[in-house]
Amino acid sequence: MKDNYGRNINYLRISLTDRCNLRCIYCMPKEGIVKRPYGDLLRFEDILKIIKAAATLGINKIRYTGGEPLIMKDIEYLIRKTANIKGITDVAITTNGILLCDMAEKLKKAGLKRVNISLDTLKADKYKFITRCGDLDAVLRSIDKCLSIGLTPVKINTVLLKGFNDTEIMDFVEVTKNLPVDIRFIELMPIGEGKKLYENDNLSSEVVLQEIQDNFDVISQPTSKSSTVSLYKVRGYKGNIGFISPMSCKFCKDCNRIRLTSTGDLKLCLHSDKVVNLKHCLNDEELLLEEIKRGILDKPEEHNMTSKHKSESKKMMYQIGG
Repeated sequence: MKDNYGRNINYLRISLTDRCNLRCIYCMPKEGIVKRPYGDLLRFEDILKIIKAAATLGINKIRYTGGEPLIMKDIEYLIRKTANIKGITDVAITTNGILLCDMAEKLKKAGLKRVNISLDTLKADKYKFITRCGDLDAVLRSIDKCLSIGLTPVKINTVLLKGFNDTEIMDFVEVTKNLPVDIRFIELMPIGEGKKLYENDNLSSEVVLQEIQDNFDVISQPTSKSSTVSLYKVRGYKGNIGFISPMSCKFCKDCNRIRLTSTGDLKLCLHSDKVVNLKHCLNDEELLLEEIKRGILDKPEEHNMTSKHKSESKKMMYQIGG
């Protein structure tokens, strides 16, 4: 289905929970969050109802996010049911990778097509600092596991932070020499906890790309029109390098996605406060379909972060899932 600006909306990102087993400094408060009452959250069956309705409108790609989606009990059941919905051709997750190694084979068997893994540093002490509790080795084992069983492509999401990981850019590029992974450098966004860091710690993709080009023979790679990534490869290397640049290079004009929070809000843009709550119509298929349609048609033309230097969203990143 197309929105009012002619964009074909075919991608639904679903936050299963706002809870996480890490406390990354740009995402979640150090003390964590207050656990929501069970009744506030969508059940798996509710989520499947929404996906079935959305699929009739042309949604064919689903990505489960969090918080951390892999802390959800029986997530392989949800993956299996999702993969079997008519019209759904792609089921993916974004995860911090801590639990993935032991779950990867079951998830692939259930119908998971691919994974994005968040990883902001290759140094164990810095990883523990930025996550406030994480184990880098667990994430590296998960990457190796996914590659070994063919759960590919493996995309590694790296948030650029000046003064933290800007000295590791070349190390991340070197990862792509022998591993067929996509390292995707992501500009820090002034949303949620990221607002506290943005002024001093944001780093432009353009600066990082220039640094890489000064040190490597880099060639541009093709991407789909709706892709949020500018993709490159070092000549002769197995993997790719990507840049997601919501601040320095907006991709709103080709945006193809909507988001669903764990409390049932259909979020029309990551950085807008516009939502359509779907919980009230879960038992009315016709109304549910109409509300999803209304949400797609109401999707904003673009975000205003580049002019206002902050997101208009009232939700935190761990509630939206990126």
